[in-house]
Amino acid sequence: MSIFEDNKLQNTDVSELGEFGLIDHITKSYKCKNKGSLKGVGDDAAVLDFSGDKLQLLSTDMLVENIHFDLSYTPLKHLGYKAVAVNVSDICAMNGKATQITVSIAFSNRFPIEAIEELYSGIYLACEKYNVDLVGGDTTSSTSGLIISISVVGEVEKEKVCYRKGANIHDLVVCTGDLGAAYLGLQILKREKEIFLENPGVQPDLQGNDYALERQLKAEACTKLIDVLDELKIVPTSMIDVSDGLTSEVLHLSKQSEVGITIYEDKLPIDHTTMNLAKEMKLNPVFCALNGGEDYELLFTISQEHYEKIKKDIDFTVIGYVTDKSEGNNFVTKDNTSHPITAQGWDPIKK
Repeated sequence: MSIFEDNKLQNTDVSELGEFGLIDHITKSYKCKNKGSLKGVGDDAAVLDFSGDKLQLLSTDMLVENIHFDLSYTPLKHLGYKAVAVNVSDICAMNGKATQITVSIAFSNRFPIEAIEELYSGIYLACEKYNVDLVGGDTTSSTSGLIISISVVGEVEKEKVCYRKGANIHDLVVCTGDLGAAYLGLQILKREKEIFLENPGVQPDLQGNDYALERQLKAEACTKLIDVLDELKIVPTSMIDVSDGLTSEVLHLSKQSEVGITIYEDKLPIDHTTMNLAKEMKLNPVFCALNGGEDYELLFTISQEHYEKIKKDIDFTVIGYVTDKSEGNNFVTKDNTSHPITAQGWDPIKK
């Protein structure tokens, strides 16, 4: 008899919980015991204190073929670069700077040495871009394609570390860059794959969509904007990176900070090319911005006293404000109608 058939065990489908529900479930009773472990599971990175001038940050992301990426339209070099960038983004979300990474990969026998070299060429390019060192890792075989697991180490001054908790009532909610383009880039790639499968002789039509495709295939971490915040002497009261969709990240900040958050449709930063492409593809650009994911922008809250410092900077957009928890999380449309925010972003576990 399999242990999973033991009558003493319930057989609850993990998809009922989703990724973050599962994490909460399996870690709810676990407590860190070492005094140097300031923050464990539950944020973009763990926070460790080794009694130096700075705190150490640690985060890990795993990318699995056909779950997180599709090699039929994702070049290996781009995949290697993106795998590093999304990890560096987690360190940015703690207001820190990445310093080292380890890379572990598992691959099936359909990958020759040249393919692995191409993957690592992207990894090395990202290491150079973000000034991080590759200091170790592991390799093994796989029966189910390619798996990449990257751990990133970073650091942050003790008084500048940011968590998902910490937002205060009346704080401004700020988003960097623009949203929705990465999601549209993915839709283009999926569309062209379907066309190719039906008509193998047809070449993919990707012209004119460079911005959306680059946002999807070559994600970038907001390292420069962390420097800008430092120069402006702004320490966000809470922060997270936009990886699974804006609505999901708003709910994370709200839950961890125990506050309500209101955001506005007419304040969402959507690039004009994203707006036009969405309409061309008969998609709602606001939906793409709210729920698309993989933008790897930063979503953070700041005291209103900092507004004058950022109001003219095109890289920062105030999209809402923090309210009392009792008011809930709300999205206000252009016609001034308020709707409760629900997470519809990407979840690798939920059905």
